[in-house]
Amino acid sequence: MRISKRTAGLTASITLAVDAKAKAMKAQGVDVVGFGAGEPDFDTPENIKVAGIKAIESGATKYTPATGSPELKKAVAAKFLNENGLKYDPSQVIIACGGKHALFGAMMALVDPGDEVIIPAPYWVSYPDMVAVCGGKSVFVDGREDHGFKITPDQLRQALTKKTKVIILNYPSNPTGASYSVKELEALADVVLEHPTAVVFSDEIYEHLLYDKAEFKSFAALRPGLMDRTVTFNAVSKTYSMTGWRIGYLAGPADIIKAVGDLQSHSTSNPATMCQKAALEALIGDQSSVEKMRLEFDRRRLRMVELLNAMPGVKCQKPNGAFYCFPNVRGAISKVLPKAKGPTTSAAFCEKILEDIHVALVPGCGFGNDDCVRLSFATSMANIEKGLGRLGEYLSR
Repeated sequence: MRISKRTAGLTASITLAVDAKAKAMKAQGVDVVGFGAGEPDFDTPENIKVAGIKAIESGATKYTPATGSPELKKAVAAKFLNENGLKYDPSQVIIACGGKHALFGAMMALVDPGDEVIIPAPYWVSYPDMVAVCGGKSVFVDGREDHGFKITPDQLRQALTKKTKVIILNYPSNPTGASYSVKELEALADVVLEHPTAVVFSDEIYEHLLYDKAEFKSFAALRPGLMDRTVTFNAVSKTYSMTGWRIGYLAGPADIIKAVGDLQSHSTSNPATMCQKAALEALIGDQSSVEKMRLEFDRRRLRMVELLNAMPGVKCQKPNGAFYCFPNVRGAISKVLPKAKGPTTSAAFCEKILEDIHVALVPGCGFGNDDCVRLSFATSMANIEKGLGRLGEYLSR
């Protein structure tokens, strides 16, 4: 077989696959309303675009150090200190080609075949495949719907073993939009401290997208001793509507960061230099766009939840972060596909919806929960009204 064992079992990201199919249908003239893409629909703020253009015009088109430019790493370190209470030297920071690349590099640097990685479910679709590429074993912990899709300290304690290498925490969550309170995080942190060999990957990419006075605190700042046990991940993608610029970053213990940096020097080398300049402006420039986008997301969030909960067979919790709703559609599936069985009925349901009424949803089976689907409200209010109007009418029939 030509294909390596480490990649033969991988599948394409289901979120990107749904988005690609919806775009292909649109290109054929089909009026598709898509709720699949995990990216803000706003344009990148003007000051950031100007910084990228000026970088090209001024000749910032050559290599930087493989782990990122010194000025951007310094700005990231300052961001962590000022916003998160985390004191990192710039040498403990790596600039990566997006948040996904940052996570993948850290996973490759830490996980060996046979190592266990604890992943709360529902989970972002790429976590298990990253573990699989490293030869690790994903250990899923069920964040029950009746507990707000969040795991408990007892669940975490039961999942930890001598083989546990990494614990992944993502809050606010993709796909559920759920976020932990500081008190809930502290309870999880106390369990982590009982197992000194486990490293926490704290994926905080949606930290600025919080609603209903939800609180946020970086995991590494919760308890003394966690700084040396935690790798913190973030990016400019969601906060500044810069998904296509592909700039993510991570910070953590020096030995882990060195290993990730060595790997990056042999894989991608540095992220695009002009994109790093734009990311620098995002971090140190005018921040007014962040709150403007958050307020608009909040308005859309409330309307989407209202419309979903009015549909027969649909129950939607109100997310307090990110820009996703993750409604339970088991009742709707049983009406639309009464004979459907197996662990991927949500995929069959989404395919039926796309074919029949041209509304693109993302099946929950890709996130570890086949009772649900994911909808992104990072789209216009007009699309929310139009697409959910179609869906509500369809389910009522």
